[in-house]
Amino acid sequence: MRSTLVVDGANVVGARPDGWWKDRAGAALRLHDQLLVADVPYDVVVLVLEGQAKGGVRAGKDAHVRTVHAAKDGDATIVAEAAKAVEQGHRTVVVTADRALDARVHGVGATTLSPTWLLSYL
Repeated sequence: MRSTLVVDGANVVGARPDGWWKDRAGAALRLHDQLLVADVPYDVVVLVLEGQAKGGVRAGKDAHVRTVHAAKDGDATIVAEAAKAVEQGHRTVVVTADRALDARVHGVGATTLSPTWLLSYL
């Protein structure tokens, strides 16, 4: 069974008090680059970016990481990406600490892990 990891970029970046708020695009790029080299146990990684963070990474695929730019609502895009992966038969996990988002992704058949879990791989 294939597996997909959907990353709530804003939530993961916000989990580290490293000055990300001064350069959201740069923080998104650092996360993207770390995901490219991290040895996470998933076949596909989907990084969802919103707002100013979208300026740091172009939408599209780089190796096993696919970056998606949220048109408006990052949470809605995350839920849609998780639902798409579940519909394709993938074991799907979303990385977020957002409780409301957690409930929504469980509703489409995905599970969640915390940003701390992902940061341990980076």
